[in-house]
Amino acid sequence: FTQYATAAYTDNILDDYCYYGLDYIKSKHGGLGKAKKTQEVLSDIATEVTLYGMEQYEQFPTTLESHFGGSQRASVLAAASGISCALATANSNAGLNGWYMSMLAHKEGWSRLGFFGYDLQDQCGSTNSMSIRPDE
Repeated sequence: FTQYATAAYTDNILDDYCYYGLDYIKSKHGGLGKAKKTQEVLSDIATEVTLYGMEQYEQFPTTLESHFGGSQRASVLAAASGISCALATANSNAGLNGWYMSMLAHKEGWSRLGFFGYDLQDQCGSTNSMSIRPDE
């Protein structure tokens, strides 16, 4: 439900985070599709976009009310980070790594992603994103 509802029910906030990521890519990495496909670059972009989003949630508490539950906030931040990483490198796998990097940074910053401990689904893919297993 969270991933389905995120795009429709997040009040242009996801758009704002994505545009921030786009501006960051243009200023620091030279534009769309021009960033190197390295973990260092992906970590930089995903962390920057995630921290921006977390700061916005803290600065404007009504967004916390609009995005009910930690899972929705985690998905919005991760989607913006993943989209930004994919746009920066022109690589969908880089976007997936940006998604999971955002989940880890978010959990590090706020100690949890969802409520009632339902955050396993938001973390379980990062160990497989650099593996050959999904390709088999």
